[in-house]
Amino acid sequence: MATVSAPKTLREAILFFADYANCRKAVEAIRWPNGTVACPTCGSEHVTYLETQRRYKCYGKHPKAQFSLKVGTIFEDSAIGLEKWLPALWLLTNCKNGISSYELAKALGVTQKTAWFMLSRLRLALQSDHGGKVGGTIEADETYIGGKARNMHADKKRRVKMTRGRKIAGKVAVMALLERHGKPSSQVQLHVLHTLKRHEVQGIIRNRVEPGASVYSDAFASYTGLIADYSHKVIDHAEAYVDGEVHTNNCENFWSLLKRAIKGTYVSIEPFHLFRYLDEQAFRFNNRVMSDAERFAFALKGVINKRLTYTALTGSELPQTC
Repeated sequence: MATVSAPKTLREAILFFADYANCRKAVEAIRWPNGTVACPTCGSEHVTYLETQRRYKCYGKHPKAQFSLKVGTIFEDSAIGLEKWLPALWLLTNCKNGISSYELAKALGVTQKTAWFMLSRLRLALQSDHGGKVGGTIEADETYIGGKARNMHADKKRRVKMTRGRKIAGKVAVMALLERHGKPSSQVQLHVLHTLKRHEVQGIIRNRVEPGASVYSDAFASYTGLIADYSHKVIDHAEAYVDGEVHTNNCENFWSLLKRAIKGTYVSIEPFHLFRYLDEQAFRFNNRVMSDAERFAFALKGVINKRLTYTALTGSELPQTC
């Protein structure tokens, strides 16, 4: 992708990927960076390209001698061409507030159901494995994703028994760990909480943050006790929002971006799929200093060795959670 002709804007990307040869070069470059195509079944490099079929043929003796460029990627078994998949990935990674399945369907000329499935598969490519523990200065904060009680139907209000305050009923709690001054910018990790109790909140922090790091949080009781392993300082929002370097304002900024995307673009998200949208927003935030082209190229590397079937997406199989 790092060529003179590589696209730098959405218009250039659409024109560039309209040519299948460019799609092929882009995906080959991230699948086989050494320039030699290898069979995904046996690993043999004795492979030829069948131009008319847009497939590869391995000369090894095994049943799956022919394979397409999509095999072994999130695009596998999709009838949608790469000339639509790659612009869709460009839009998802570079639209600040995301793009809805209705917008994508209209832009690509596919059905809304197809666009929704495409976006869900592409979000898997944006999923981070978090790597090792973070250190330095960490902000810890939580928020709640879900509809407001006053907008719910009376029957639903009774079912979820919505109440005021820090209540998880009817909503999903999400926790953020934000590493300040990360490289090249502040980095955020997101975790869906199944309970607000201390053992889960502090368990995530202890698993993801190096001992001795500075941890700043609000006065939520579930953070009490972190002082034993961390330099833990609390800002009580009933009194102030900033006390020198002690604040969670960077987390609050991220929450505003996340909720703007949810309320303005996606409108309603089922709890079952929430972690996918968290992966999407975290990817754009963590790579915000990149150019559009760099962010796209980085996201494209995530399509390899990942798979999301429609049955897993709709609940027939249990998906991996973050």
